[in-house]
Amino acid sequence: MWGRFRKAGGRVADALQTEPKAGGDKRPHNLFEAAATYVTACAEDEQERADEAAGWVSPEALSFGVNELACRAVVALARERGESPETVARDLLGLPAA
Repeated sequence: MWGRFRKAGGRVADALQTEPKAGGDKRPHNLFEAAATYVTACAEDEQERADEAAGWVSPEALSFGVNELACRAVVALARERGESPETVARDLLGLPAA
């Protein structure tokens, strides 16, 4: 039974594996740092920077980070606007009100 937990834990650790930063800094990139850089680069249409950030972590970790960033952004914007997160998300995507 414990073997299954170790195996599952290893898969999670592999998915969250990060690469060391460029420029000799030994600290690896954080998955949220990668997500923030990736999303910012995409918003500013900087494909090279987005590709670099995408290489800092595994695709699964980047996906998780981007999802977390999107959730936090929608909640923050909803609070700022005094609207529901659903209303804000639909408005940002150009969808009609539900």
